[in-house]
Amino acid sequence: VPDPPPIEARGLVKRYGDFTAVDGIDFDVAVGECVALLGPNGAGKTTTIRMLTGFSPITDGSIRVFGRDVAKETRVVKSLMGICPQEDNLDPDFSVRKNLLVFARYFGMEKNLAARRTDELLEMVGLTEKADGIIMELSGGMKRRLMLARALLNEPQLLVLDEPTTGLDPQARQLIWQRARHMREVGITVLLTTHYMEEASQLADRVIVMNEGKILLEGEPDVLVQNEVGQEVVELWNVSDAAREFIEQQDWPMESVESRLYICDRVGGEVAHAIESRFPEQDRQIRRATLEDVFLCRTGRALKD
Repeated sequence: VPDPPPIEARGLVKRYGDFTAVDGIDFDVAVGECVALLGPNGAGKTTTIRMLTGFSPITDGSIRVFGRDVAKETRVVKSLMGICPQEDNLDPDFSVRKNLLVFARYFGMEKNLAARRTDELLEMVGLTEKADGIIMELSGGMKRRLMLARALLNEPQLLVLDEPTTGLDPQARQLIWQRARHMREVGITVLLTTHYMEEASQLADRVIVMNEGKILLEGEPDVLVQNEVGQEVVELWNVSDAAREFIEQQDWPMESVESRLYICDRVGGEVAHAIESRFPEQDRQIRRATLEDVFLCRTGRALKD
């Protein structure tokens, strides 16, 4: 019998009164895989994570973690995973090191092991020099790295990262990405939520795109972009009436958001050439297609509203 997968969700529903936050989704995560739940705020990503980690009761359906039913075996499930939540829940009364040592007690870790793991993890997240400092002195990026270290204390087989880099500057974001890649390399299974298209592209083997509580589509980032959008996107603004009329007569997949037109060029070069040759004055930008465009083409709205 093959080992059960790290995550198996079936018909998962979460309702708050009349509002359905997660609407009957199915997904699996395989051993050693890094999967990103990608979608705008309010898509149901964090609600899904909260049900998975046993912090929010499931309305309907089921989630199994390594074959254990989350609803029935919550404590066991929590001990199998490391969780890095969105909100900072570090203890401000303790030093950086003490935050990890106290957390290690929850897992019944004996003192010497806890001290060794703490030092190893502080080293890994680049906080050794801050070990005796207080939480208040840490930047947002440092706090996030400390929470990542804390999530890894019990050597989990599954790591859950909820919006790991929201609100961080680009440099701090890169540091978190580096550590997350390291997790993948050592074979830890990772599930992360994000509304950053670049984060999903950089880290995930597979992306599950969510919108309004449902799964829109899923697949490898590059494959999704190629299949849904193509190679390039031609972005136009201050579009002249003549250009707009010409474009609307073509059979090009496109979306208009605010005053911009986004045209998907499946082949690469065809759309840009047609517009440049007829409307040389038209304001335009040609760029590689991204996951952001996949979302835009499917929903008609931007990932970051």
